[in-house]
Amino acid sequence: MEAALDALDLPDPEADHLSEAEFLKRVDRAWSVCEQFDLQTEIWRGRILRRIRDRGQRRGQSRGGAFLQWLRERDISKSHAYGLIQLADSADDLVGAGSLDPACVNNFSKHAFLATAKAAPPVQQLVNTAANEGEWITRHQVKRLDDEFTAASSELLPDEVRQRTQAQVLPARAVAPLVKELARLPEEHQEQLRQELAAAPELDAVKAATRTARAMAMVLEAALALNTLRDRPLNLDQAMGEAQRLEALGILAEILRHARQVEQAASQLNRSWQRLGDLQERLRLDSGGDTPHLRRLLETLESLSGSPMQVSLGAVGGQERLHVEITISGG
Repeated sequence: MEAALDALDLPDPEADHLSEAEFLKRVDRAWSVCEQFDLQTEIWRGRILRRIRDRGQRRGQSRGGAFLQWLRERDISKSHAYGLIQLADSADDLVGAGSLDPACVNNFSKHAFLATAKAAPPVQQLVNTAANEGEWITRHQVKRLDDEFTAASSELLPDEVRQRTQAQVLPARAVAPLVKELARLPEEHQEQLRQELAAAPELDAVKAATRTARAMAMVLEAALALNTLRDRPLNLDQAMGEAQRLEALGILAEILRHARQVEQAASQLNRSWQRLGDLQERLRLDSGGDTPHLRRLLETLESLSGSPMQVSLGAVGGQERLHVEITISGG
């Protein structure tokens, strides 16, 4: 297999002396050779795709025209192509670091390989050692090791939780999600939860803190995205604290999420409303007086293009027909 891999002879994307036809001929030949392999196939295909992409970028094709055309000709989606490139990048990082024998790459599942590339260096070392010894590596194994490392070493956790995790009193699989959620919060909110956990470093407290941190992060992210809340005399931290006292942080997060959806829908509605009015006016001017049916149709649609806009939503849930009136104004 190594001889076949060496025979791939991938062209250099910076080789300006190569004609486009010769460059594509060589990558096509390499692509065909890849049909023989398993995970190695995916990695080498990623390397091929990376070179085609880089070739286009070097030639000033900022939108990747030649690269996308090459993908279309082979019925390869853009997302799949970039997934393969990511896999190739991961292989180069892991093998290039020297801890993974290239011949042992096939001891990984594809997802395990990607997970290993994203894991912390100590976790990579453990996984690569196991792979080099012939052990089959799964994503579940990598996740377990990564969770254990995160839970035992993260500075986001109070010492009491880290120590109990290292002593296996607290399961790493329960502590790792807490670290992930804490990382989304500002320092002051992290400190609040750390103090609570330090006072009661128990499993139930860890799970509760994870839920609280997740809800806090959702509230903060949603509030930041809401135009309605900007430049208003609101104290979000105080409001969030009051919701937490009522054990309603999750409900507040859901409210803000739906509020954001309403804002986005309103923005889209405004764009469509303006476009509808412009098109109606254009067709009305072009239609003349000998198109009574067309003009009657346009007049009927004025309930949607006028202000206030009048919309009939039809029967909802077996109830009577619902009519909505919406006023759109500038300023």
